[in-house]
Amino acid sequence: MLIRRNSIEKEESRRPRRERSLPLGVQRRTPRYAPITLSEMDGVRYLHFGSEWVQGAMRISQPDALELEYAQQMMSWMLFLPQPRHIVQLGLGTGALTKFCYRHFPDAAVTAVDLNPEVIQVSHSMFNLPQPDGRLAVLEMDALDYVSDARQRSRRPRIDVLQVDLYDSTARGPILDTPEFYAACAHSMSANGILTVNLFGDHPSYEKNLAAMGPAFACVLCLPPVHQGNVVALAFKSMPTFDWTALSHQAAALSLVSGMPTGNWVPGLQAAWKDWAALYA
Repeated sequence: MLIRRNSIEKEESRRPRRERSLPLGVQRRTPRYAPITLSEMDGVRYLHFGSEWVQGAMRISQPDALELEYAQQMMSWMLFLPQPRHIVQLGLGTGALTKFCYRHFPDAAVTAVDLNPEVIQVSHSMFNLPQPDGRLAVLEMDALDYVSDARQRSRRPRIDVLQVDLYDSTARGPILDTPEFYAACAHSMSANGILTVNLFGDHPSYEKNLAAMGPAFACVLCLPPVHQGNVVALAFKSMPTFDWTALSHQAAALSLVSGMPTGNWVPGLQAAWKDWAALYA
């Protein structure tokens, strides 16, 4: 049984910005985090934040593959953006998305952002995350600061793909979920950028996040939930062209290249588009 408790990570992330940005010479308070624990079963290594909730996974024999289905769906933007210039992950976890993007998009800059230095250390030491280089940046900082800071945006091309997976030890809803956060995300992205967000479909945070991201994006579609209850939302900065036949062919080609089961992506998006169009088109 899981015990409900206050989230120390959520408290840190939601602390007013004036308390997190201190004047020069003022000592910054060290944030507190839930302990990181690992488990292994049937050849898969799992990351936990001091609870039974899984925060990421890696099949030890295939360290660069995406083990969890929701993580595979977080890559569904590939249907629309085959050659992104800059891919960003907010929330590192095991580094699964970061590793996959780094390996499969050799012409793209890849940036991962996480507030917890221990998560970054464990991703390198236990989950085979490569060391930063000219293409890969791993930043220890707050996700809201990253998308809000013009200096950070100026160091890399504007973000074409933004993957948001910001969960804490309670693992029941993203720790950043306000209209202001999603507006900052949209502002940091290129004109045709795509945001993917890991949500929980059976939790009040689901509708809250959809309502928060709606005003900042031209269209928001959700894939069907996976068996763990995760729902991946795709938010489009500009309205894409939905050629369902072409997208189906693209999904089949991606499956051959990546090994991921992409067959349900297009039917799921098509059903979501019909629902969205009925409400907003």
